[in-house]
Amino acid sequence: MRRTVTTTALGLSAALALTACGGDAKDASAGGGPIAVTASDTECSLARAEAPAGTVEFEVKNTGSKVNEFYVYAEGDRIVGEVENIAPGLSRTFHVNVSEPGTYVTACKPGMVGAGIRSDFTITGASAAPKSQDEQLVAATDGYERYVASQADAFETETGKFVAAVKKGDVAQAKRLYPTARSYWERIEPVAESFGDLDPKIDGRADVLDEGMKFTGYHRLERDLWKTGLQDDSDAIADQLKSDVAELVTKAKAVELDPLQLANGSKALLDEMATGKITGEEERYSHTDLYDFAANFEGSKSAISSLRPYLKKADADLVTSIDKKTKALDTVLQQHATADGWALYTDLSDAEVKELSDALDALSEDVAKVAGVVADGQ
Repeated sequence: MRRTVTTTALGLSAALALTACGGDAKDASAGGGPIAVTASDTECSLARAEAPAGTVEFEVKNTGSKVNEFYVYAEGDRIVGEVENIAPGLSRTFHVNVSEPGTYVTACKPGMVGAGIRSDFTITGASAAPKSQDEQLVAATDGYERYVASQADAFETETGKFVAAVKKGDVAQAKRLYPTARSYWERIEPVAESFGDLDPKIDGRADVLDEGMKFTGYHRLERDLWKTGLQDDSDAIADQLKSDVAELVTKAKAVELDPLQLANGSKALLDEMATGKITGEEERYSHTDLYDFAANFEGSKSAISSLRPYLKKADADLVTSIDKKTKALDTVLQQHATADGWALYTDLSDAEVKELSDALDALSEDVAKVAGVVADGQ
């Protein structure tokens, strides 16, 4: 992942720069329109610096020259909500449940790197119940929380096997285990990346060095296994990875989600595929990016599947379109399946990468509408 220690699902602290980018824009929970956010290469301006507790809607417009992201953080840099992959000139609507009054932080991240341009954001009023009373949305959330718990358990188990292979010096076995162990992380990435510095410690790429962090975790060991050979401190890095994953799993299994986090998470996983996996940036040494791509895709489908009964009732046409585009992306992806997994990213031609990217973009466009449908039902 590209995030640093300053960030944290489903996936804020500089002085707030307020500009008239929305005028009378109000929070969605008060029945008004979304809070306008202008995100450029140098600023992150909000039309309002506060909203009452409940569902808040932001309209984020990227007026800069770099791809941007927008985050809402709670105490400890825990991600309350995020919207990624906002290309220059485009706008994205973003709903988030913020149930407890207090001071939060918003951040824009031009170039999708670093701590971002941060501002205080105040949630006012009394606490608002974050979970929907709609029985289908409650069932969706409960079911997805069980999915997260099962994937987290498997991630810890498979990480243990991977660490054992590294410490034995069994490079061939460690290479075999690496992409499958990481798949469990990738399926639940919006939740897994939300706990402070655990994300960059477990999943940070070499870029974290630019932020003054030590390069640790899966990608450090990826480099050792595929490029430099195991190093004197590889065992220590492996031990730390095992410990960090154990801590992550405990937190992930305790998290309580709401339906909007499922909706936003399904879109966030597609954004991860678009910004990291389809580009070959994530697995720069092993080139096992398609394992990550497939796992992100599975996680996104799981979130939509949990919401499906409600979505069919609320917007059957959207479900039909999502199904069609999901099948189209799966068909393209399956062309790169092998007997024991997936083709290496370096085996794909430019035309094949574009075919995957086009199918992903088509699906992402529809999945981006899910949060709005869910917000209407809360």
